[in-house]
Amino acid sequence: MDTHSPALFLADALGLDFLNSVATAPDGPVDWIADGEGLLRWLEQAGLVPPDAIAMVRSQALPDELDAIAGQARALREWFRGFVREHRGSPLTAAAVAELEPLNRLLERDAGFGRIVPQHGEGQGVLAFQTLRKWPSPEALLLPIAEAMGRFVCTEDFAAVKACEGAACTLLFADHTRGHRRRWCSMALCGNRAKQAAHRHRLRAEEA
Repeated sequence: MDTHSPALFLADALGLDFLNSVATAPDGPVDWIADGEGLLRWLEQAGLVPPDAIAMVRSQALPDELDAIAGQARALREWFRGFVREHRGSPLTAAAVAELEPLNRLLERDAGFGRIVPQHGEGQGVLAFQTLRKWPSPEALLLPIAEAMGRFVCTEDFAAVKACEGAACTLLFADHTRGHRRRWCSMALCGNRAKQAAHRHRLRAEEA
């Protein structure tokens, strides 16, 4: 797996998918936002920035600018990882808002605007109110990430935030299963590896 492979979106919560934009693969760590181009690819795959906005920013920004924004995104990611690790496993309290001040300061930079657009889909009205944003500089790429983090903090039950039980896995997820019995980032990844390891262990025990 390399940084040009599709990013992982397994967390059932976009705020956690951002944390999972760096992961431990069998052949070593993989960081999908290791540079500016990686950040653009991840944002597009996450659906956080429209393709036309990605193309505009890519054409207007210098490579060094995008790499610098990717560095800010990585710093934001690790700051938020510390917050999630500290609070996961139990519901947030109002006191946590003081720790989220760096996120609030980033959100204050947003210059979003609304637009009335045609509504698509049966059984709905003909018009809809859509919230959009402008992309005046590469720094604006951080704003949809901040929004995803903010929505995650305000809507997710932190008691359901778990770390994958895979031996070397670093991924986090929100357990929305009935009974909250999810153990793995993905059955196709760590779940199957754990089953295979358990099977080998049973065979060795039987042979012994």
